[in-house]
Amino acid sequence: MRVRGRDEQAREILALAVPAFLALIAEPLFLLADTAIVGHLGTAPLAGLGVAAAILATAASVFVFLAYGTTSIVARQVGAGARRDAISAGLDGIWLAVGLGVVVGLGVWLWAEPLCAVFGASSDALAQAVTYLRISAVGLPGMLVVLAATGALRGLQDTRTPLIASVLGFGANLVLNLVLVLGLRWGIAGSATGTVIAQTAMGAGLVAVLVRAAQAEHTGLRPDPLRVLRAALVGVPLMVRTLALRAILLVTTWVAAGMGDVVLAAHQVAGNLWMLQAFALDALAIAAQALTGKELGAGNAAAARSATDTMLRWGLWVGIAIGAVLMAVSPWLPAVFTTDPAVRTTLTWALVVVGASGWLCGLVFVVDGVLIGAGDGRWLAGAMIATLVGYLPIVLAVRAASPLWLDAGTGPAIAVLWVAFTGFMAIRWAFLRHRVRGDAWLVLGAHR
Repeated sequence: MRVRGRDEQAREILALAVPAFLALIAEPLFLLADTAIVGHLGTAPLAGLGVAAAILATAASVFVFLAYGTTSIVARQVGAGARRDAISAGLDGIWLAVGLGVVVGLGVWLWAEPLCAVFGASSDALAQAVTYLRISAVGLPGMLVVLAATGALRGLQDTRTPLIASVLGFGANLVLNLVLVLGLRWGIAGSATGTVIAQTAMGAGLVAVLVRAAQAEHTGLRPDPLRVLRAALVGVPLMVRTLALRAILLVTTWVAAGMGDVVLAAHQVAGNLWMLQAFALDALAIAAQALTGKELGAGNAAAARSATDTMLRWGLWVGIAIGAVLMAVSPWLPAVFTTDPAVRTTLTWALVVVGASGWLCGLVFVVDGVLIGAGDGRWLAGAMIATLVGYLPIVLAVRAASPLWLDAGTGPAIAVLWVAFTGFMAIRWAFLRHRVRGDAWLVLGAHR
């Protein structure tokens, strides 16, 4: 098997990564716009959004294997020249997403209040969080369908269609939020309603694209229970990995909530900006998933290794650049999201730490994408559990000493919390670096 030249390889990476980048940053940009809109309703709604958003992100991202696992499976089939089987695998993922979305959405709606109460936020913030979460639960099936359909299209080496869906969907979400929250004065309920409508429409549009592709290949649309079950079982290791990751993010939010509404509100915005940085870097990870799966499916280990080396270099420098921008704008950016002077000052401290960790994020996300594309889910699950075990003592120590940090001010307190979170990323990188330097993940063929 030949290894493509550096220029040809770069073009292929860019063809996947650039549309993926634009699609990925569309979501956090519009979520940041939503956060800014809600932030101008007051500190309690913003803090409540932070709690509800953490729960919703968990409910959805636990099933991120619908995107990542589907990308790997479909890409391997594409590399092996079996396009019809690739599309069938993508449809299996969508049927699985529908079933999971209905069950999870119902559970979130029924237990919205106890779920929000776990974070220990103030009564005002709790009421806002419950309102947002109950309405948003209706959109969970659409959210999971978007994940599965996007993963299938990425596996088919198509990152442009998800880009179009993201721009249209999140653009509509922004307009709906402006109308419902500020125009009709529905408050935080308007923000949740607009998001539900946009997510459901995005899911329907992406499914329509895959249905047309299936019809062109004369692929059946009806679900095959055994294939859907197989898709679910393949996703279990990635689900375990994501549960461990979400536990890390949730315990960090719990620590922020224990420091008061000002820190929690600032943490919510900082978390969204960290996600913006993460999603921008994740464009390379998505290219890594699609290319790694395709090259390994075609039996070309040398090309997979070469592409990994290239994307690691790119990830490092892109991470440095994004982090530098965040640090540079940290004194002024908080004013976009809140009118509360205390939250603004606190957020500035957090953004300095977020920006300083950009280079590390770039390395972590690229290797994570490579190993997901290789179908290395079991190892990733074990590594993330080990990372959680290593991180818990650090973040719990921050919680125990929170009075000390708060005596120094909310700014230093949130800075300490985000330094601890950077420690989590460092532990994660140590595991990933060890794995990718070996050859155990380079399994060839249409099936892992």
